[in-house]
Amino acid sequence: MRIVYNSFIGRYSDSPRAIFEALRRRGDDVEHVWLARADRVGDFPAGTATVEHGTPEGRAALESADVVVSNDHLALDWDKSPGTTYLQTWHGTPLKRIHNDVMWAPEGRLAYLEHDIARWDHLLSPNAASTPRFRKAFGFTGPVHETGYPRNDVLSSPDRERLRAEVRAELGIADGATAVLYTPTWRDDLVFGADRKDFAFPLDLHDFATGLGEDHVLLLRLHSMVSDRLEVAEGAPIRDVSRYPDISHLYLAADVLVTDYSSTMFDFAVTGNPIINFTYDLEYYRDELRGFYFDLAEAAPGPLLMTSDEVVDAIRALGDAGPAPTDRYTAFRQTFCSLEDGHATDRVLDLFFPRTTPTEPRR
Repeated sequence: MRIVYNSFIGRYSDSPRAIFEALRRRGDDVEHVWLARADRVGDFPAGTATVEHGTPEGRAALESADVVVSNDHLALDWDKSPGTTYLQTWHGTPLKRIHNDVMWAPEGRLAYLEHDIARWDHLLSPNAASTPRFRKAFGFTGPVHETGYPRNDVLSSPDRERLRAEVRAELGIADGATAVLYTPTWRDDLVFGADRKDFAFPLDLHDFATGLGEDHVLLLRLHSMVSDRLEVAEGAPIRDVSRYPDISHLYLAADVLVTDYSSTMFDFAVTGNPIINFTYDLEYYRDELRGFYFDLAEAAPGPLLMTSDEVVDAIRALGDAGPAPTDRYTAFRQTFCSLEDGHATDRVLDLFFPRTTPTEPRR
């Protein structure tokens, strides 16, 4: 059996990575091939077969696959074989409206992506709240499997404390320092706008550095859609981890998450650590640019803050121990994280790669 993997246009990450690593550990007679960006090949484990994303060789790999596993649209021209099973894992619980539900998209973009959706055989869902939203947004009528996200299994792993220590050491985070992971989402007008503006960093770095001191480290993780739009000045009190291969390890390293409308909040909630929403453009994003599936103010696990000063004050108020879980945080986890128990990958393997028939993926 030949499995071809893709994650975020050629990265080694996310649920495809978790599925790949589980199958490789199990030792099945499987040929694994990854679509890889030329500048990210070094992120893949030694000996991993890769072909460059978007090349004729990449197209040939997809067309020869028995199984395709991708976490995003494969916006490529390729002909899917009748015998190929395409498993779409997707990449997040949606707060923001997606695909056909968005308020605006560039002309022709959604129609182009429909070609890929038509190839999907199965779709993973992280929770019951997301399933009907996926079905409506994508117009997908095939099987949707509520498994949780394989990428989040590491957050419940028995090895999570060891992994946390290793990642923090790799990033140069001192013992006892508070690591703040900041994960702003992308803005449609920034990516698709005619002037292609650079990413604007709304969190005041000077305020962060002076307000919190040297015992705090800010880790910046930009969305892959805009990660090439920001230049961090030398000496800035920030670590740009946008190119770090897999964000799940950054969740382990972090003590608090600051985000806006990113699906990272749903994943990070598995850790039980504090979440702060820096929603400086809430009304514009919600009412004009993208739209939401639910009221963030009612459901958010933490406070919605509008200024850098408020964010700094909220982080400082956490102290060393952090806050006790609130009813809001608990309700958030119950709604969106009930399947994130460390066994999502096992459920996916049982569905599609059962040991009883290791050479035949389930269709």
